[in-house]
Amino acid sequence: MSSVPRLVVAAPSSGSGKTTVATGLMAAFAARGLAVSPHKVGPDYIDPGYHALATGRVGRNLDSYLCGTELIGPLFAHGARGCDLAVVEGVMGLYDGAAGEGELASTAQVAKLLRAPVVLVVDASSQSRSVAALVHGFASWDPEVRVAGVILNKVGSDRHEAMLREALDASGVPVLGALRRAPQVGTPARHLGLVPVAERRAEAVEAVAALAAQVGAGCDLDALFALARGAGALPGAAWDAAEAVVPSAAAQRTAPDGTARPSTTPAASGGVRRVAVAGGPAFTFSYAEHAELLTAAGAEVVVFDPLRDERLPEGTGGLVIGGGFPEVYAPELSANEPLRKAVAELAFAGAPVAAECAGLLYLARELDGQPMCGVVDATARMHERLTLGYRDAVAVSDSVLAAAGTRMRGHEFHRTVVEPGAGPAPAWGVRAPERRVEGFVQSGVHASYLHTHWASEPGVARRFVERCLTS
Repeated sequence: MSSVPRLVVAAPSSGSGKTTVATGLMAAFAARGLAVSPHKVGPDYIDPGYHALATGRVGRNLDSYLCGTELIGPLFAHGARGCDLAVVEGVMGLYDGAAGEGELASTAQVAKLLRAPVVLVVDASSQSRSVAALVHGFASWDPEVRVAGVILNKVGSDRHEAMLREALDASGVPVLGALRRAPQVGTPARHLGLVPVAERRAEAVEAVAALAAQVGAGCDLDALFALARGAGALPGAAWDAAEAVVPSAAAQRTAPDGTARPSTTPAASGGVRRVAVAGGPAFTFSYAEHAELLTAAGAEVVVFDPLRDERLPEGTGGLVIGGGFPEVYAPELSANEPLRKAVAELAFAGAPVAAECAGLLYLARELDGQPMCGVVDATARMHERLTLGYRDAVAVSDSVLAAAGTRMRGHEFHRTVVEPGAGPAPAWGVRAPERRVEGFVQSGVHASYLHTHWASEPGVARRFVERCLTS
């Protein structure tokens, strides 16, 4: 049972100012001495970096498509454990979710699963009285979604604010804040959204401080906290990596072919299993639960920076290379030849290597003409088309992550192409937007464009750690 006060920051559409307001609220409440738990609806990796900067706690994602609706409450409770307040930033428009799936993966669905009030951020820059009709529509569309307050963003003047407040007086939805246009607080963006914190930390610290000041001055923090406290208790136990990663007794007693096998525990054969996880500015995309699951499965997780470290951590027995922006740092990654060779040697020695999206590009022969690790026999390059969307996938080949036939859900988000798109033993068969195979499985390597959330299939972490080399 979780009784952490909580609220969801949503908007009618993307670009309304959700990240500005959510991050500012997190920072403003943290400045008051509250322990604030930051969350983001959907698969986004970048916004949680700003949330973490604002709160001093790891930013966590709540994605009902990737993880299933049944895990939203437990994952939230896990992240919010011991906190005074949780702020959940929504995704896209309040009612927008996975294409063709109704409310699935929408902010509205997550708000209902969390029994949390919604604060609607409205871009008021080009309207006055019409704001009341807009808010009324969003508040009444789904009676199970409690739109409990409005924060007006990009307000032009005192007179403009007065007109907006007068229009909303009869709506029944209180105005809990009004923010003026403040371009100096803006965060730079590029081909895949905001520039991550890891690439501009000093500037990001200043931006978050400015957001805290702006939101703290323009919003009624006391009223917002009172609203969050009214969320009530959320039933169910918090997610726990150690419990999730241990297979059931029945599963431990039965092998995939149906034969009996002795019970095992993660990493039961002894020795240290050290998993190196790529980090630094080029590889910023990861879900916090992945490292927690690896640790629970018996691994020692060590982060390294492929831009700066010329060697893998001592005793590395497995390697995880998640998403990020290797295309931005291709010359620097290529110039680090000692590390590229070390990665290749580890992969060719049969150690488990899990690479997602950016990791796939780094393992290729080359990226935009720059030599990479040469583990995967493919080339990668930037492309003008954005590939974006949720995917239903099935493992085509047995790998260090999953047995053939394992079904998982994932997400693609990139402006690059890899040629060929799949190896002789593909990683995944993908159903949408068209049926295809993609990715590469060879020896201990699993490399793919698909981002997955291991909390939905904890056996992935257990299987990976069991195959790690020991030292």
